[in-house]
Amino acid sequence: MPRNPRYDILFQPVKIGPVTARNRFYQVPHCTGMGYDLPHSVSRLRELKSEGGWGVVNTEYCSMHWSSEDAPYRLCALWDENDVKTQSLTVEKIKRHGALAGVELWHGGNHSPNRWSRETPLSPSGSTQHAVFPMQTRAMDKEDIRNLRKWQVDAAKRAKRAGFDIVYVYAGHGYLPFQFITKRWNQRTDEYGGPIENRARLLKEMIEDTKDAIGDTCAVAVRLAVDELMGPEGVQAAEEGEAVISLLAELPDLWDVNISYVDNDSLSSRFGPEAHQEKFTGFVKKLTTKPVVGVGRFTSPDTMVDQVKRGILDFIGAARPSIADPFIPLKIDEGREDDIRECIGCNICRAQNNSGVPLRCTQNPTIGEEYRRDWHPEIMNPKNGHADDPILIVGAGPAGLECAMSLAKRGYDVALADAARELGGRLNREPKLPGLAAWVRVRDYRLGQIAKLPNIEIFRESRMDKGAILEAGYRHVILATGATWRRDGTGHNNYLPVPGMDAANVLTPDDIMAGKTVTGPVIIYDDDQYYMGGVIAEKLRSEDHEVTLVTPGTDVSNWAFFTDEQFKAQAKLMRMGVKLVLTHRLAAWAGDHARFACNYTGAEMRIDAVTLVSVTSRVSENALFQELKADEAGRKAAGILTLKAIGDCDVPGAIVHAVYAGHRAAREFGEVIDPDLFPFKRELVFVK
Repeated sequence: MPRNPRYDILFQPVKIGPVTARNRFYQVPHCTGMGYDLPHSVSRLRELKSEGGWGVVNTEYCSMHWSSEDAPYRLCALWDENDVKTQSLTVEKIKRHGALAGVELWHGGNHSPNRWSRETPLSPSGSTQHAVFPMQTRAMDKEDIRNLRKWQVDAAKRAKRAGFDIVYVYAGHGYLPFQFITKRWNQRTDEYGGPIENRARLLKEMIEDTKDAIGDTCAVAVRLAVDELMGPEGVQAAEEGEAVISLLAELPDLWDVNISYVDNDSLSSRFGPEAHQEKFTGFVKKLTTKPVVGVGRFTSPDTMVDQVKRGILDFIGAARPSIADPFIPLKIDEGREDDIRECIGCNICRAQNNSGVPLRCTQNPTIGEEYRRDWHPEIMNPKNGHADDPILIVGAGPAGLECAMSLAKRGYDVALADAARELGGRLNREPKLPGLAAWVRVRDYRLGQIAKLPNIEIFRESRMDKGAILEAGYRHVILATGATWRRDGTGHNNYLPVPGMDAANVLTPDDIMAGKTVTGPVIIYDDDQYYMGGVIAEKLRSEDHEVTLVTPGTDVSNWAFFTDEQFKAQAKLMRMGVKLVLTHRLAAWAGDHARFACNYTGAEMRIDAVTLVSVTSRVSENALFQELKADEAGRKAAGILTLKAIGDCDVPGAIVHAVYAGHRAAREFGEVIDPDLFPFKRELVFVK
């Protein structure tokens, strides 16, 4: 299809100093969890962004010097000529498809504990580390500042030798140049402290140094956080943000603006809408003639156009949307906007980086697998074994939908059966909970794709039992029948059922999502410790119930720390008036009260309530799979060659795990898999 003319503005070339981007789609620097020790993996991931039509593709944070490293979290580096060779691989692959290649040179200052290098951590005035760590930082003297400027120049020259088109001076996300700008970290009394002109001096010098060193052929970009969302205690857009932009307006070739810190910049959909940063960054273009890029989890082409036409941005910046769908620009260019896998803002990508492991995505199961499994987000491997056999998939939740769609795209004929009228499984229920509405995109994308595929036959309201499957005549059966929440209290901290949980006034998340009547006061016992307990507490409190949330965790929604949501989730519940009890596990339910035991001392406490909601763990709905697996003779008589359980039916997990399981099952069907060989390529150092 031809491109919709209303999106033409997004495909205009934009000049950035000495280089020109082919369009306005700008993949801002974002982490991959791969870094310098997985160069083939990270370069292939970036290559697919370029293939997908992005005008600019940047690296993740790239350490300029070994006094700034972030172990155990992976980053890239430009410390020496070997790093030049490694980064050249990424550059070559990005440029292969026509994008500009950018590198984000980084020094973390008090964000760099240097656990691996053991170099002395630095900061403007000497301080504690940004995160709790038993070593503080040294106040930088004039020699340290001169060294920092030299490290920036040396790394910039290496970046130029590696072939990069855009080189960053990085003053965002609370890193070292930004630490000089904020009064929280800068209490200096020399020419680098005090008034904002002094606090911005280091950034100005680093920009000038970089332009002098490489500005003839490379564009110099500045990534600046214009607001810390801390009010007068931190940098504010209307104060320091505007002042820094005004002082340095025409100095760089491009302004990349956002808000600090990463948990604000990468705000999940649970806590903010698309384009949420405009209220902080919208002033920048009024103060400079240089192109401006900003982010806001942009997924709608109409929102992108609106940002450009209203003079908010010149480039549409994206990290998470480019992970969910590396081919957004190409799809818009080809008039295929409805084929975009829209980011759901779940921040599973952030969780991987915060865990120090390679990138993952709920919407895009191929991310991070581009090199090691040769997976392409838009191209499935052609059908192979059992090419003429149709495949029966039972269950149309996230795993079943992904598996059916992907098998059909390989060319197989698929029958998809579900007991419900509405396809989607948990994707029909969870998005109705507070803050999770965007998650329905996981269902809607797959249903939209399935509707275009002629080789998928759908059977709604078709509950399949063992007899029906044996009689159906399919030689290949994949079960994706999901999981249900336990109501017996078994979870991370109770390994056996809790006494009293068979009472009628004990509910599970399944009951809440099904609309079962709740009578307060309510206790929510959250030993799942991700999002479910928190969003149910939010829902019930908004319905005017008295709610007490009890968790064995040291914080509410403890695992949401990895998705950058924990602090916001706990703060919201506190503001709503939800009572919080931490570090206690459920000991018993007596029908009108619960007994909880302290994790540390074992001391018990009583909390009265009418209803207990148990949010602990789930159990696979795998009885059908187990029946079929046990009946080997029946399967043989029915001609069944393949029997497989996927997703929650196999092992309960988050939606990301179910989607991945469905995709992998589709990729591997009909292929010869040697169980004794690694299922993916490893990047190793070989010792001779």
